[in-house]
Amino acid sequence: MITSAPIGDWTWEVTPSTGGTRPVRAAETALAVWNVLAGYELATPVGKAGVSVRSVNDTRDVRVRVEGLSLEPDPLSAGTALSRAVAEADSLEGDLVVGVRIDCPGYWLESGTKHRAEKMFTIQVDIWKSSLLVVTLETYVDAWLTMDTRDREQPEVHAENAHRLAAALDGISRLLGTAPVPGDPNRYATPTETGFEDPRIEGPAYDDSWGTFEISTRSRLLRSRIPASEDEYEEITEHPVRYFSIRRDGQVMGYVWASVGDEAAGYEPRAAAGEGAFEVGAEWLLRLRDAHGQGLSALAALSWVAQSSPRPEAGLVVEDTPQLAPSLDALEELSGRY
Repeated sequence: MITSAPIGDWTWEVTPSTGGTRPVRAAETALAVWNVLAGYELATPVGKAGVSVRSVNDTRDVRVRVEGLSLEPDPLSAGTALSRAVAEADSLEGDLVVGVRIDCPGYWLESGTKHRAEKMFTIQVDIWKSSLLVVTLETYVDAWLTMDTRDREQPEVHAENAHRLAAALDGISRLLGTAPVPGDPNRYATPTETGFEDPRIEGPAYDDSWGTFEISTRSRLLRSRIPASEDEYEEITEHPVRYFSIRRDGQVMGYVWASVGDEAAGYEPRAAAGEGAFEVGAEWLLRLRDAHGQGLSALAALSWVAQSSPRPEAGLVVEDTPQLAPSLDALEELSGRY
């Protein structure tokens, strides 16, 4: 399963031996870590980067914030978006925290088949007051665990993927010259220096942590993108649901659905599609809201929105007729798994 909050994280702290550390060091380090991940197909030759600069004494004092920069073939060569953002950070004076973040698409394996997640890892490199470099790696896929985040044992998936994560962590430690500090246990798993603890030994921290936490988190992320309103359908149902797949740029972004037994309808973002799934979903939720305002039943609304797509940027309906899922949980499972 794929999550919106990290399944686990690891941190490395590096103190430069001499002199101060310039902002370009943060970008160079982030890209070097990215290259280690890429060696195991845990990062691909695309991705998005961001640069931020804020005051050490007041985190609200943001001097630079640039996000969504596409990683070009040589990201720090003259004239690239990342090099310009780093140069702007380098021009500032004072006690600052300079951060570079990279969202890494990557592949996990299941029965020998590659599956891609648009945000498999994130790399965050911070430089504090030009004297301390901190690297944090986060993962959003549970393929490294012996049990997935819905409490199902997955020994084969673990065997195919856990060694890749362990090798990447070791490679990053050799790159940085220090061992990682595993993050704290969380709702999903407990990180270690080489990956994760086996939840089969003491049991998971929560029953069905993905269903318990991820669904509500995704709903908040979606609805934070649109104005609040009471003019909309119910979000949950105990009945089967009909749904259409929404595709943009050749990729399924999510599923717009309606209950067959009551007045519930909504959109499930396909987690593997990353941030774009939420961008698309916000527009489909607004279309459902329009249908509700017209007094349409949930199933009628599903047909109506399928025939009147919001904008090309919001994607298009894939199927000619809606598909049937036995429950909303089954559709959520589909949206979070591949």
